[in-house]
Amino acid sequence: MVDDDRWELIEPLLPPWPERSPGPKPVDDRLCLQGILYVLHQDIAWQLLPPERGFGSGQTCWRRLERWQQAGVFDQLHRVLLAKLHAAGELDWSRTCVDGSHVRAKKGGTATGPSPVDRRKTGSKHHLICDGKGTPLHVITTAANVNDITQTLALVDGIPSVAGRPGRPRRRPEAVLGDKAYDSRAVRRELRRRGILPVISRKGSPNIRGLGKLRYVVEQTFALLHQFKRLAVRWERRLELHEAFVLLGCSLICLRRLKKAGSQYRVTRL
Repeated sequence: MVDDDRWELIEPLLPPWPERSPGPKPVDDRLCLQGILYVLHQDIAWQLLPPERGFGSGQTCWRRLERWQQAGVFDQLHRVLLAKLHAAGELDWSRTCVDGSHVRAKKGGTATGPSPVDRRKTGSKHHLICDGKGTPLHVITTAANVNDITQTLALVDGIPSVAGRPGRPRRRPEAVLGDKAYDSRAVRRELRRRGILPVISRKGSPNIRGLGKLRYVVEQTFALLHQFKRLAVRWERRLELHEAFVLLGCSLICLRRLKKAGSQYRVTRL
């Protein structure tokens, strides 16, 4: 179900329907969103959406997902939630963590390739950067055989400008933490040029002491993201539709953290 809190956040971001649109009256946006969330959580085929729940047909929900992604709804929702977390002091900009995770791509499509960790089966890779508390800031989907290091700067530069506090919006962390897969002089140089401290283990040397205890949050975030069954295995051939689900998953993680922070604040006040 789409509760009132979720709906109040996303409803203002949805593009309006034309007043004189041809054809029958479209299914209510809130019901379509419920159908999309049902697919995200249960990973069922669109045509298997239970009609008794009132979501409309699977084709209707699929088309609505496509329309909203093209309008930038899910990207805007993620930015709104990041701003709310920033305003609540729940984003840790002292460090960010980067990592990658493979997923099977059952039907192939854009940004898929032979997976080096799954017997060369067709797959994709999620490249993630999160803050020091594990809040997802940006995710890039590539073919499974793309090296992690090639996406480091794209992840850092892809962090959206996060408002929510007085002054200029924040988008640069103080440090980036990575394992040996991100070891590169060029990457370190570019991070320093951006005013960011690279904390990356070097190949052929022991790991930086205590780095694993700081980086565990990115693995935790991947675990949360892939709890949404539609993201644990990729079914969409079109990359933009898969990215819509990824952004929606990131937004749901942010919303959970925001609700938890709000409940803790109320308990503290009491």
